[in-house]
Amino acid sequence: MTEKSVRLHADDIESPIDLPVYSGTLGNDVVDVRGLTANGYFTYDPGFVSTASCESKITYIDGANGVLLHRGYPIEVLAEKSEYLETCYLLLHGELPSKSQYEQFQTLITNHTMVHEAIARFFRGFHHDSHPMAIMCGAVGALSAFYHDSLDISNAEHRLISAHRLVAKMPTLAAMCYKHHIGQPFMYPDNMLSYSENFLRMMFGTPCEDYKVNPVLASAMDKIFLLHADHEQNASTSTVRLAGSSGANPFACVAAGIATLWGPAHGGANEAVLAMLEEIGDESNIDKFIAKAKDKNDPFRLMGFGHRVYKNFDPRAKVMKQTCDEVLTELGLENDPLLKIAKRLEKIALEDEYFIQKKLYPNVDFYSGIIMKAIGIPTEMFTVIFATGRTIGWIAHWHEMVSEGFKIGRPRQLYTGYAQREYVKLEKR
Repeated sequence: MTEKSVRLHADDIESPIDLPVYSGTLGNDVVDVRGLTANGYFTYDPGFVSTASCESKITYIDGANGVLLHRGYPIEVLAEKSEYLETCYLLLHGELPSKSQYEQFQTLITNHTMVHEAIARFFRGFHHDSHPMAIMCGAVGALSAFYHDSLDISNAEHRLISAHRLVAKMPTLAAMCYKHHIGQPFMYPDNMLSYSENFLRMMFGTPCEDYKVNPVLASAMDKIFLLHADHEQNASTSTVRLAGSSGANPFACVAAGIATLWGPAHGGANEAVLAMLEEIGDESNIDKFIAKAKDKNDPFRLMGFGHRVYKNFDPRAKVMKQTCDEVLTELGLENDPLLKIAKRLEKIALEDEYFIQKKLYPNVDFYSGIIMKAIGIPTEMFTVIFATGRTIGWIAHWHEMVSEGFKIGRPRQLYTGYAQREYVKLEKR
C-alpha cells in the first residue's frame, strides 16, 4: 500500500487540512478522512457507497470491466477449474491448498456436517409455514448455544473451528429448513458424498428409499455455491463485519448477515426473477412486457438484468448461463413454459439494442433462479441457498477483521432534528 496526500480547503477553515491518500493493489485511491474529526468535520455518504470501511485482501471487484477476483484468481477460472470447498479454503486461508491440505480440509468439513440432535427439537418450535429464512436466522444464531466451547474470538484456533463448523453445518441447516417447511423428516448427512451431493440428498431424499444424486445437478449446485461465495463489502458482509466489531461471536455475526441478506433488495433478486416470469405468464406476452420495461413511466422492471456493481457483463453470469443450459438439457425442460419465457428474455437482452446500450445483461440471479426452479427448489428457499454459499465469505471477512485487529464500528450522522428545547409539563401542553 502506497501513500500520498490531498489538501482540503473550505471557506470556514482557517488553514487547509492535509489528508493521506492510499493506493491499494488494485482499484481507486482512497482518501483517509479520519483526520477530519479533530477539525470538527465528518463526511456525509448515505449508503457508504463512496466509503471504504475496511482494508481487505479477500475479494476485488472492478464493476466497470466485469472483473471479480478471489485472492487474485478470476471467478471464471475458479468456476471452471476449482470447486466450492477448494474456493472456501482459498477465501479462508489466502492460498489454494496442496493436495494433502485439500483432502484434510474436505475431511474436516465432512466430519462437521452433523448438527446437535437437540437442534432438531429446536426446529419444532417454528410454525410449519414459517419462511425458511426466518428459521435460518434463528437456527444459525442458536448454534452459539450448542458450540460455545470455541467462542474465544481472540483464539485463532477457535476462530477456525467456528469457521469450519459454519461452512459444514449450513447445508444441513438449510435442508432442515426445507424439510420442516414441507413437513418431511430430516435427513442426516452422508459422509460418503461430496458437499453438494450431500445437500441435494438432504433436500430431496427421504428415509423411505435411496436417493440417487444426479451428477449434473450436483455440479450445478456446486457452481451456485461457488459463484455466491463472496462479493466484497456488500450489505450482508458489511453487517457481519460491523456486528463482529463489537466482539460478538461468529454465529451471531453470521445470523446478522443472514437477516440482511433476507432483504429483497439484497438476496431476493433470484426469487424476484421467478415472480417476474410468472407475471409474464406466457411467451405471447413477452413483447408487451418488454415495451413496459422500456417505458420510463411504467413501474414494471425486468428482474435479473443489469447489476448495481457491474456496469458490464456480470462475470458470474457467463458461468451460470452454461450451467443453466446443461441442467435444462439434462432434465429435458427446454419446453417448460416459464423456462421458455426466460430463454426468450435472455435472447432479447443479448440482442436488443436498448438493452445492449444500457448494458442490461442477464446477471447471476437470472440464471441461478432458473436452475433452482428446474432442480425443484421452491422460491422461498432461494435466499437460504444464497446464504449457504455466502457463509464462507462472511466468515472469511470476520476472521480477517478479528485476526488483524479491529475497532468497533460507530458511523456518524448529519443531524437535522430539533436543537435543544425546553420541556413543557404535561398539564401545560
